Amino acid sequence: MKSLILLLLVWMLPNQATVYEFSSLTAIDGKKLDLSAYKGKKVLIVNTASECGYTKQYAELQELSLKYKDKLVVIGFPANNFGGQEPGSNQEIAAFCQKNYGVTFPLSEKISVKGDDIHPLFRYLISADNPDFTGEIKWNFEKFLIDEQGRLVHRFRSAVTPLSAELTRYL
Repeated sequence: MKSLILLLLVWMLPNQATVYEFSSLTAIDGKKLDLSAYKGKKVLIVNTASECGYTKQYAELQELSLKYKDKLVVIGFPANNFGGQEPGSNQEIAAFCQKNYGVTFPLSEKISVKGDDIHPLFRYLISADNPDFTGEIKWNFEKFLIDEQGRLVHRFRSAVTPLSAELTRYL
């Protein structure tokens, strides 16, 4: 009887998708970007752009990735969905990030984070349950905090800076 009750409880729990289910990612250098490699660490996913008013956040993202490197991975996802502010090729974006901000954290290839061609990872992120909000990304540099089990736990709008107490209190 006890095992039947446990089985029913497990069956009734909602299926919790994780970011680890999105394995078809490509890094900016063309290599595979496997999110499951980061199991056991928090992951901060950020949609980025090189010609945005928030582009200076790359500096804080780099600092955050170094400061919390033992328990956090920052991953940038360049996208050209907002005002054409990421017009460059993957090679141009990588060079810009390295030259101007010394970025060493992983970057994906340029993807879409909004619209009909939205990447499946971002379709999941904008609809996954979290205590903050759901819905479309409004602008560049929105942030999605993933827990050690691959679940979205917090979402932050663009104006929330990477080193702000609002974000770092969860690290």
